[in-house]
Amino acid sequence: MNTDSWIVVGLGNPGLGYAANRHNVGEMVVAELGARMSAKFKRHKANAMVAEVRAAMGGPKLILAGTNTYMNVSGGPVANLLKFFKVGPDRLIVVHDELDLPFDSLRLKFGGGHGGHNGIRDIMSAVGTGDFIRVRIGIGRPPGRQDPADYVLKDFSSTEKKSLPSVLSDAADAIELIATEGLSAAQLRYHTATEN
Repeated sequence: MNTDSWIVVGLGNPGLGYAANRHNVGEMVVAELGARMSAKFKRHKANAMVAEVRAAMGGPKLILAGTNTYMNVSGGPVANLLKFFKVGPDRLIVVHDELDLPFDSLRLKFGGGHGGHNGIRDIMSAVGTGDFIRVRIGIGRPPGRQDPADYVLKDFSSTEKKSLPSVLSDAADAIELIATEGLSAAQLRYHTATEN
């Protein structure tokens, strides 16, 4: 198995109509990482867009990816990427939106359940384990009685959009830190609350 590489998958839905949705914040983080490293994304046979970069001079390789499938069927491309690059699930980082965290918050964890997130559920099913790192980006709960399924497919509010660049930057920084110094170091820097 390849122990010098990390696969970083940003979850989202394909197409311009979804690009700015709350549900696509994982893809936005991977795009931010790619932009800061001048990465060139290319279509990959795993049914994903992929760019290969280095986390730091002489550091581990980051295989940045966004699937070309809808969020709920992300598992196939992720499993194919692990197989193609010979990377174990323990070196997989999945970046996704999290309804149960307030907007502008970031939580990093290894393993656990899917918490009702269909993208995570499908990855767990396809990969055969939940033992991978999740970078969870808070989008908050919908106001009033709005259906969460509708809420995640809406763009961020104008107020949220002002803070969004720093949210994306923090998440990208956290991923680089996971790859170079480990999950514990990144957790210490980016949150102190007890993870449940």
